Amino acid sequence: MATATLVEHYSKDQVEDDDHWSCFCPKSGIFRSPHRLASRHHPPSDPDLDAASFILSLLPSAHSPRPAFLDSVTGRCVTFSDLHRSVLSLASTLRLALDLRPGDVVLLLSPNSVIYPAIVLAVLASGAVLSPASPLCTPSEIARQARDSGAVLAIATPEEAHKLVSAGVPTLLTHRSPEDRDGPPSVEEMMECSDPLAAPPPARGKSDVAAVLYSSGTTGAPKGVVLTHGNLIAMVSLLRWSAEVSGAEDDVYLAFIPMYHVYGLAFFALGLPSLGATTVVMSRFDLEAAMEAVARHGVTNIPAVPPVVVAMAKSSKRWDLSGLRRVGTGAAALGAEAARRFRRRYPWAELREGYGLTESGGAATFAVVASRRAEGRGVGQLLPGFEARVVAPATGKEEGPGGVGELWLRGPTVMREYLGDEAATAAELVGGEWLRTGDLVYFDEEGFLFIVDRIKEHIKHNGYQVWRANLMGSIVRETAVADLRNQLQVTPSELEALLLTHPHILDAAVVPLEDEEAGQVPMAYLVRSTESQLTSEEVIQFVASQVAPHKKIRRVAFISSIPRSPAGKILRKELIANANQAVLPKL
Repeated sequence: MATATLVEHYSKDQVEDDDHWSCFCPKSGIFRSPHRLASRHHPPSDPDLDAASFILSLLPSAHSPRPAFLDSVTGRCVTFSDLHRSVLSLASTLRLALDLRPGDVVLLLSPNSVIYPAIVLAVLASGAVLSPASPLCTPSEIARQARDSGAVLAIATPEEAHKLVSAGVPTLLTHRSPEDRDGPPSVEEMMECSDPLAAPPPARGKSDVAAVLYSSGTTGAPKGVVLTHGNLIAMVSLLRWSAEVSGAEDDVYLAFIPMYHVYGLAFFALGLPSLGATTVVMSRFDLEAAMEAVARHGVTNIPAVPPVVVAMAKSSKRWDLSGLRRVGTGAAALGAEAARRFRRRYPWAELREGYGLTESGGAATFAVVASRRAEGRGVGQLLPGFEARVVAPATGKEEGPGGVGELWLRGPTVMREYLGDEAATAAELVGGEWLRTGDLVYFDEEGFLFIVDRIKEHIKHNGYQVWRANLMGSIVRETAVADLRNQLQVTPSELEALLLTHPHILDAAVVPLEDEEAGQVPMAYLVRSTESQLTSEEVIQFVASQVAPHKKIRRVAFISSIPRSPAGKILRKELIANANQAVLPKL
């Protein structure tokens, strides 16, 4: 698939007058973004432009003392001057001392840190391909990613390096551990010592591979998502546009979203440095520490995920968040009640929802204006350069506004392919360009996107398909619901969204539990507040009083936390495996 530019996606029939621009073309069945990218945000058209060169050209002066990254605990500061030097120095060392060649893959295994963005940019500047990995992965999972991606070098923290032993990949440590004073130079030392002018960077262009990210694997094995330099350049351009139109250019950001995930990578390692923004970095998320960091460091903008928004809204603790201006949420579902509760608790802070996935480079829609309407406005409108189709699963028919179907996306950040998997690529990229998201959605007449459900996640109970419909901060219009009922026989289950309306339930996940009589029954995994004595029977009665009989929760388990991906998506396969293996008493 040739990577399209932000400008190429505008249709020739788009008129100049925004007042006459329609988001949907009945003839083609395509929804288009109502937003345009101003010329100042258009990246250079040079096909030989690489992502690192583009981002470095946007940074503040190489001599700027402005803080780029601050450690939330230690206060360690990386200025933009430090960032320039570190990127160029490490890139030179990777090329010259370690003989890293264009296209070689470097696996990065580290939690968030103030030097993580410099490592990312240095790998790209060296001409290598970045493959970030989660520290939550096991040694066998890390070995699989190293093998699948073809990594020739790894960079890891001393605490995580042991996971790479079985992978057999040469490994650099990000920094020296206190007991290791005589080992080889660390990455931090390489950032300080090498000559950044020793050799020019190898030529890489927009069509070349820049990164291989692994999907969360919530329902299957993770696959390598191939993103090009053109994809990354488009991601940065869109983030710069969104910051400007939402008035967030001068914000101070809090980074607890993992930078190895596409959400964190796009925001913190690539996009925010290009804005000249200051980012306060947390190595791991802790609600109380995060809220204290907001007050201590003057944080005004928190890119978050739904569980964090829910926790902020439901916490009994009080923090001084008067300086907070914006909270963004995406990557997973946020229920309407959770959004309303957050807005009641923090009326001065804008709550903005967006939508994207790893395969779309983390981008697709964005709420340009924070809605104050009770039902919200879904997850925003398509970003500039994006197009969408809504395809009815049963018929393959393209739906117009209000019609429910699978979301197909085309845009400048959509992946090139799944690494080494032609069959999966062909199945997910229709015609080599339309990404099938697997999400059931609809658009309203103004081009706002509403997520209804995941197509593959349903519970079959006595012949009914009990679909798990968390409405992501929206109320589906009655006609859309009626159409969906006709299509699926039954439309249950706002079960998770319903459970989260209970004042003592902090988090919830609903999965199918195998049952001899019914085939499958809904089971709920719940996190209850610490002071709560909520019982399983009370939960079952709470749901039963508000849903049809076939949607009732039949089993309940209380756990300390819901397993989620870094983006906040529920890891259902873990819960399903546990549910069907455990011996649970009937309730």
